[in-house]
Amino acid sequence: MSAQTVTKKGQVTLKRDLLQHLGIQPGGRIDIEKLPGGELRVQAARPAGTIDGFLGLLAGKTKKSATIEEIADAAAAGWAGKE
Repeated sequence: MSAQTVTKKGQVTLKRDLLQHLGIQPGGRIDIEKLPGGELRVQAARPAGTIDGFLGLLAGKTKKSATIEEIADAAAAGWAGKE
């Protein structure tokens, strides 16, 4: 367990090893869920994108074009449960 200090503004800074454990990079976001008994669940936030948006990208329904590498990366991340 890791103890953190709360600032006067009510803010907590998470240590680097905790952020690395969550897989969060600078600028990343976290989700916090309130649990019974005064506990919190912290996890990396998932992107809000949808499969429809991804398929629209592939179907040429957007102004963006995806490279083969971008498509492979998106598919691999989705398969691994990262997106």
